[in-house]
Amino acid sequence: MPAQPQLVGCDFSSSPSRRKPIMLARGEWDAQNPQSRAIRLLALESFETLPAFAAWLTQAGAWVGGFDLPFGLPRELVVAQGWPMQWQPCMRHYASLSRAEIRDRFADFCAHRPAGGKFAHRVTDGPAGSSPSMKWVNPPVAFMMHAGVPLLLDAGVHLPGLHAGDSGRVALEAYPGWIARQLVGRSSYKSDDRSRQTPERSAARQHLVEAIERPLAMLGGLRVRLTQPQRAQLVEDARGDSVDAVLCMLAAGWAHGRYLAGDALYGLPPGMDPLEGWIAGVQPACSDTV
Repeated sequence: MPAQPQLVGCDFSSSPSRRKPIMLARGEWDAQNPQSRAIRLLALESFETLPAFAAWLTQAGAWVGGFDLPFGLPRELVVAQGWPMQWQPCMRHYASLSRAEIRDRFADFCAHRPAGGKFAHRVTDGPAGSSPSMKWVNPPVAFMMHAGVPLLLDAGVHLPGLHAGDSGRVALEAYPGWIARQLVGRSSYKSDDRSRQTPERSAARQHLVEAIERPLAMLGGLRVRLTQPQRAQLVEDARGDSVDAVLCMLAAGWAHGRYLAGDALYGLPPGMDPLEGWIAGVQPACSDTV
C-alpha cells in the first residue's frame, strides 16, 4: 500500500484542562495486511490547552481526522438570527460573539418556541441521534463549535463540503455516540462524575472495546487493531475520552476509504446543506432532504 495520511480521532473539549484534556487518537492503515480493513492505533495524546492543540493542527504532515464537535449551525437558527448564510462568514461571525452572547441569543430563540421543539436541528441530527449544535448545556456543543471551528479555519485545514483548505490535512465532523449506540445500545459507558463511574459502565466500555476490534458493519467492515496496553487504557479511562477518540478515528478511516474509492466528499452526502455540515459515516434517512 502506498504511503497514506495518518488517521486521527479527536475527543474535543471547549475548555481543556489537566483533568479534562482534548484527547487525540492517531492511527494508520495496517500496511502488513491491507485487505484487513484494520486501523492500527499508534498513540493516544492529550492537550491541556487550546493553544497546544492549535499548534498540533498547524504542524506539517498529512492526516484525515474525525473531530467530535459540530461544524455548523441549523439553517433555521441562522436565518432567524440574520447571520451570514455562507458557512465561513457565518462561522467567523459566530466566533466573534462571546459565550454569554451566544447563550443569551439561543435562550431567547428557545423561549419563543413551543415545548418539545425548543431547539432547531440540523438535518444530520436525525439519523445521527446527535444533540442540536445550538445546545449550550449538557453537552455544551455550541461552545465546543465556538472554540474548535476557528482553530480549524486558522490552521488552514480542508473541510470537505464546507471550506477548501490544505488537502493534506482533512477535518471531518465525527460523533462517537452514533457508533457506540450501534454497539452497546443505550448502555452508558462513561461519566465525568466519579460517583457515576460504576462497574456497569466499565463493563459497557469493555464490551465496546471488544466490539471495535471486530469488523463494524456501519463502517463498511472497518476495525481497530490494539495492543494489550492500549486495550487496557481504553477500558480503564472511565471518562470515555480515549475510546471516544478512537471511535472518531474509525469514522475518519471510513471517510478516507470513501476518498480512496474516488469520493472527493469523503463519503458525505453530495446534497448536504453546505451551511449545516454533516457527520462522517452517517447515512441520510429516506425522508431526509439533503
